[in-house]
Amino acid sequence: MSREHRADVSFTSTARAEEITFLEAPESRVDFSGDTDERSTSGSERTNLPTPVAPGATYRDIEVNYRIMAFLRRGSSGE
Repeated sequence: MSREHRADVSFTSTARAEEITFLEAPESRVDFSGDTDERSTSGSERTNLPTPVAPGATYRDIEVNYRIMAFLRRGSSGE
């Protein structure tokens, strides 16, 4: 992957559960602060878990893969 397309900071996580019940629908968000540019992004891929989840519903054999990628702004000198 070229330097142009590689994130400066990248974080990936995976969560799995045989069974999970949410008492409330969770609220989550990612804010990019500092010198990040518009390519910075986050998102998830879910298996057996809808977006949003229904409070009180039980979900089985779930998996969530989550990734955050931040791209730093470069100075006019290309640094």
